Amino acid sequence: MIHVFLGPTLSRSEPLLRDPRVLVRPPARHGDLFAPSVADGDQVVLIDGVYHQSPALRHKEILAALGRGVQVIGAASIGALRAAELAPYGMAGVGSVFDAYASGEIEGDDEVAVGQAPDGQWQALTWPLVNLRHMLELARNEGMVDRERAAVLLEAFRAVYYPQRTPAAVHAVCRQAGAPDFSEWLADWRGSDRYFGDLKRADALAAVRLALAGAPSPVVIPVPDNLYVRQWANDFARSRVAGIDLLTIDRLVYQQVFDPRFPRRWHAFLEHRSLHPGGEPGRPLSERLADAGGTLPAHRVFHPRLDLRDEQTVARLLTGETLADRRAVARYARAREADRAARPGFSISAIRSGLTRTLLSEAWKTPVGQLDAHASARGLGTAERAVDAAKRLVPGYLDECKERAAHAG
Repeated sequence: MIHVFLGPTLSRSEPLLRDPRVLVRPPARHGDLFAPSVADGDQVVLIDGVYHQSPALRHKEILAALGRGVQVIGAASIGALRAAELAPYGMAGVGSVFDAYASGEIEGDDEVAVGQAPDGQWQALTWPLVNLRHMLELARNEGMVDRERAAVLLEAFRAVYYPQRTPAAVHAVCRQAGAPDFSEWLADWRGSDRYFGDLKRADALAAVRLALAGAPSPVVIPVPDNLYVRQWANDFARSRVAGIDLLTIDRLVYQQVFDPRFPRRWHAFLEHRSLHPGGEPGRPLSERLADAGGTLPAHRVFHPRLDLRDEQTVARLLTGETLADRRAVARYARAREADRAARPGFSISAIRSGLTRTLLSEAWKTPVGQLDAHASARGLGTAERAVDAAKRLVPGYLDECKERAAHAG
């Protein structure tokens, strides 16, 4: 499968994108390359990505995808910039924009950034600087402007903030700079060819063609896994169970908070990990506890890092999950997304810690000051970490409280 992440650079109506091997996806954002649909051995064509309205795609996410056999091709926009940065590690770059980044001719995302329509159609409302640079080069080749005038115009275009660099603004800059002939020449060309000078579009099409042709995989330099990549992988691990698509972390935290039997399940998981640690001989948990002094319960001594991409780990931790639990998790996720849509800038981390402690205190039937022991027994480590984990449940929990109050009234 070829996953093409695009937005304003290339229209979804392009014939190339109708190939059955192509899956067109919105502009890439943080977490997209951890999606289960991006399988080992797939190809990713990275063209557009977000960076203002949502967290941007991280470099280490691309490196992690490369490390598991996903071929990543970058072009035209943020894809070209990332490819220039990560080419030494195996990301492939295509096109003139990539070449300009790789050579150092251009720098920074301001060269390719555009203002977009707010309706989710990803239509570009402004011209990127890299396209204007190319148009000026074409005008020079035709003798429309000389080198000095082209340099002056380029700096004038650069001075316009990218969301305001509309065609009208470009023509206004030309008039103010005493270059009406270039403005008319550009308008004539764009009137007869709406793609005239669209370097980004040409590069994007070249990248898709390369992927469809079966581009040879470059040599990938392995980059060691790290705490950030493991955490991101856990945050975006998903599964579809009984027709319900859920984040695995949502399912796990729901069990850790609301299932009174989870402490026993966590202890059984520690027993299993002790016998099957991977990479070293297994030993009974009691022996390891004896080596550690034998005075503390296992959950206070051992804090294994979880890999929620591992099906066996997930199955052991969620063995007590019911269909009603999964439906509740889905409701909680919808409540969280509703808050995010209704409150611009909403983030889970911004939820008040005191409110979350109250949730945990009620769920565990214990005073707020005694949350540490319960958190540890449920694999959450400390009360502070439990609060951070449980914040994702608060919007749904509050909705349920309101519903109960309404029914009681």
